[in-house]
Amino acid sequence: MRSAAIVLILAPAFAWADLPSPRLDRLFPLGAAAGSSVEVEVAGADLDEPKALLFDHPGITAVPLKDRKFKVTVAADVPEGTYDARLVGRHGVSSPRLFAVSHGLTEVLEREPNDEPATAQPVAVNTAVSGTSDGNKDDVFKFLAKRGQRIVLDCQAGKLDSMLDGTLTLAAADGKLLGTSSGYNGRDPLIDFVAPADGEYFVAVHDRSYRGGFPYRLVITDRPQVEAVFPRAVQAGRPQPVIVYGRNLGPGSKPSAWRVGDLALEEKEETVTAPADVLARGLFRFTDHPTTHSVLPTAATATLTGFQVHGVPVLVTADPVTREAEPNDDPKHPQSITLPAVVAGRFDRERDADWYEFETTADGPYAFEVYCERVAGRADPYLVVLDEKDNRVAELDDFGPRVEAFDGHLRDPSGTVNLAGKKKYRVLVQDRYRRGGARYQYVLTVRKPVPDFDMAVIHAQNPGPGGTTVRKGGAAYLDVILQRKGGFNGPITITAEGLPKGLHAAPTTVPNDGRGALVLWADADAADFVGPVRLTATGATLTREVRAYTRVWPQPDMNSSRPTRELVVAVAGIAPFALRPADDRAEVVAGRKAEVKYLLDRHGEFTGPVTVTALAAPGSIQVKQLTVPGGKAEAVATFEVANGTPPGEYTLVLRGQAQVPVAGPKGGANTLVTLPARPVRLVVRPAGTK
Repeated sequence: MRSAAIVLILAPAFAWADLPSPRLDRLFPLGAAAGSSVEVEVAGADLDEPKALLFDHPGITAVPLKDRKFKVTVAADVPEGTYDARLVGRHGVSSPRLFAVSHGLTEVLEREPNDEPATAQPVAVNTAVSGTSDGNKDDVFKFLAKRGQRIVLDCQAGKLDSMLDGTLTLAAADGKLLGTSSGYNGRDPLIDFVAPADGEYFVAVHDRSYRGGFPYRLVITDRPQVEAVFPRAVQAGRPQPVIVYGRNLGPGSKPSAWRVGDLALEEKEETVTAPADVLARGLFRFTDHPTTHSVLPTAATATLTGFQVHGVPVLVTADPVTREAEPNDDPKHPQSITLPAVVAGRFDRERDADWYEFETTADGPYAFEVYCERVAGRADPYLVVLDEKDNRVAELDDFGPRVEAFDGHLRDPSGTVNLAGKKKYRVLVQDRYRRGGARYQYVLTVRKPVPDFDMAVIHAQNPGPGGTTVRKGGAAYLDVILQRKGGFNGPITITAEGLPKGLHAAPTTVPNDGRGALVLWADADAADFVGPVRLTATGATLTREVRAYTRVWPQPDMNSSRPTRELVVAVAGIAPFALRPADDRAEVVAGRKAEVKYLLDRHGEFTGPVTVTALAAPGSIQVKQLTVPGGKAEAVATFEVANGTPPGEYTLVLRGQAQVPVAGPKGGANTLVTLPARPVRLVVRPAGTK
């Protein structure tokens, strides 16, 4: 059956608490070379009895040592890039942290004392140094360089889930300052320089606020380093040329007219082909986790269909790609484009304004998108639509949701504007702060709306990072974030694949709203398990992969989330209680009430009352709070279905909250625990039917 538009309303928020949930806060070191082994130390919360350190590539393995240390071995054929590491312990699987794999670099550890040039740690060019910031001090390293040698100093911290707000300082042997940097890639600094003479050079690293204890990875290299790729969009289905910009690009490269700072970049042309399944399934494939799009990691790529070229995100589109043609700075002389249009542009210089003109085909809505933060374009663009008489028709700016641990709000304009047919319109695209240069790229799309959707899930931990662990005999849930586009309507159903025996997830329908909950539950006799689970969303004729995201940092004032390659789920421990409907399907006529009996399974020593409210229910279906009394095993929930509720099938999820005795290092203590019930499918029939 079909369900029409409704608004999702959640029950008033509970005071949040939960059973122990492993949180991996820190890995050290932050990387290793392919074909090597390294001892890695972990730290975090609820990491009791660490059993394993798992990576999202089979070529990276770990053997536990003592004192929360692991011997990590990286196979020689593991590609260069970043990988998620998750710790498995007594309480299940942790939140992930990033680990870098290098090729052609020597990986070394920082050695103290190295707080000043006199005690600087000597390293060679083409080295990656894993260090930890010192409070109120610098970490100083020295290296030899030859005159004319171009060297890149890249301090990776935010890129690898560290909270370091790094600053780099470069000096010659005589103390002459040659360069400083902060906030080049997100928060991370980078210095690009050409050695003026043979000799020693000194690079110092510190946190911008001189906070201590934050890990970083300082790469000192004259190997190829890619700065940008143009265009940031390619058409699916055929090989296409792109220009790669960077430093030390090697054979086939030439000097570029584009500069970053005082030095010219190099460029060379390559041919790329988008992965065949990207457009068909609405995917984003990456080798490096996209964490440097802005000052804080965001879920910007949740609405990007594409892949990476040398670690740079690129949009994949069904339509041909047009490149911006300068000069198009004058509103009286805009660049003419034909709809549907996909334009790869760039803010060439400060105060650059890019104007485009097109003619509509018919009355009605037209969809406008500017991909900038989503493709690491560095700018904060806005978009203005004007008609033939210079009347401002619309202005579009930031969009995207922030839902619990998921931060999908980004600085890219997106929206739909109603326009008259057979008329000419102009579009202005400009950076909000009038910045420009080689790094400030974007992609503009203008077309009639194409119905589609993007769907993501994130662990139900608010506000901090977390993993997804289902306790035996109980349940856990994922927040589902749905972003519709192009006027897509109708329900979307999520199904799970790859579940082991004893772990379950019912097909879950998200109606015409933006959020829901997917519940996983485990049998009481389920075996321990840790592994990836695949979620697929289907709506109308579309099939889309559900993308997994994670919260990066626990601070509530630091909105930070990023994608993961896999949704990893664990089955571990015993749930204190479980709520389940006596029948997972009920029917009701719109305007009436449906009563559903819920059974409460108690485990261990728990005998207390459980308060039950709605976790995921549309606004037209209300659930009154109820209580399963202490010592009792059932209660009846009443679903009040408003008159006019569209007919269809709704997936409804309740949740129970109770004070549960939880064993701790100092004995048992009551903890406020919230667990979801298994879902119920409520079929709403039209008013007037029996």
